[in-house]
Amino acid sequence: MRLNQEKIETALNVARQQPYLPFSLHLYDRVNSTNQTLWQLLQSGAPSGTVVIATQQTAGRGQWGHQWVSETGGLYISTAIALDLAAINSYQLTFATAWGITRQLQKCNIPVGIKWANDLILNKRKLGGILTETKISGSTINRAVIGVGINWSNPVPETGINLQSWQTLNNITSIPNLENLATQALLGIEFGIECLLEEGIDVLLPRYTHLLTNIGNSVYVENHLGKVMGVTSSGYLHVRMEDSESKSVRTPDFYFQPGTISLGYSNSSN
Repeated sequence: MRLNQEKIETALNVARQQPYLPFSLHLYDRVNSTNQTLWQLLQSGAPSGTVVIATQQTAGRGQWGHQWVSETGGLYISTAIALDLAAINSYQLTFATAWGITRQLQKCNIPVGIKWANDLILNKRKLGGILTETKISGSTINRAVIGVGINWSNPVPETGINLQSWQTLNNITSIPNLENLATQALLGIEFGIECLLEEGIDVLLPRYTHLLTNIGNSVYVENHLGKVMGVTSSGYLHVRMEDSESKSVRTPDFYFQPGTISLGYSNSSN
């Protein structure tokens, strides 16, 4: 499946009167990993703003070392960002990207939400995910590669959903092809990163939290029932535990780093 680079560039030019990120597109039919390919380009002198887009990955990676199945027909895109951000705040890049893409898809009448910390959710199923990788100097991130995978027409597992089939079932044509999806994803990345770097996490975090699908959901932690309350300014998930014998008695609240608790794809998790 070959993407039309001219279509994407033309759509970006129409949509962006004052570009914030200097996108330079590199399109491939198949790569081992868009993040890995982009890092190789950067090592060869490619500037920040370089973008790698593919429709298949043979060795895609997800968060926390998980494999990302990346069959033909999906959108796999990585963007290089130059910045000056404390290393402990790397989660902010993922939050910004998730929020920006979600808002952009919502503008296209796609009711996407966010599952903490980095998944795009449609009809309670996984539409896409984000993998942020960084280069650190001292205690500061000076370069990041933000990888995004979104299901378009590719096969998906039971917990997944692809956008082309969803649009057909719902008689929606706001995103007509993969080139348009790539354009919307890039606009969303730019939208989110600009918000973070220009307005800060205090502005971004409430916007991100507002789009979370997990708020109020039940979650079990060590066989005790809790409820998702929100996300802290450090990116931790806030869970309020309920006493197993009396729900009126609250035990101390718990805070979980990304990757330390699974929320699943339903109204409750184990």
